[in-house]
Amino acid sequence: QVQLVESGGGLVQPGGSLRLSCVASGFTFIVYGMSWYRQPPGKGRELVASISWNGSSSNYTDSVKGRFTIFRDNAKSTVYLQMNRMIPEDTAVYYCRRDGINNYWGQGTQVTVSS
Repeated sequence: QVQLVESGGGLVQPGGSLRLSCVASGFTFIVYGMSWYRQPPGKGRELVASISWNGSSSNYTDSVKGRFTIFRDNAKSTVYLQMNRMIPEDTAVYYCRRDGINNYWGQGTQVTVSS
């Protein structure tokens, strides 16, 4: 069965960095685009970044452009989100998603940006 397992969340000070990982299994990873979403406290889930199946194209929501980078390692069936220069507004539960007709979600990982 399809599984997406996120890791790498935690507490970080403003200006700091974190790298999230999402390990995929149960499907042919290289065929699918992947995305990272986040859900801030008390708010809806929002798209953060997406990457194509081969990593040749990516896009970002405006609030993270220049700070976050999405990339993937198809040999490891893993998609990453490198987060730099983090701000308190980045606090959220972060989810990875397999894109396509049938979407699958991971369980999420908590990221808290606070001094």
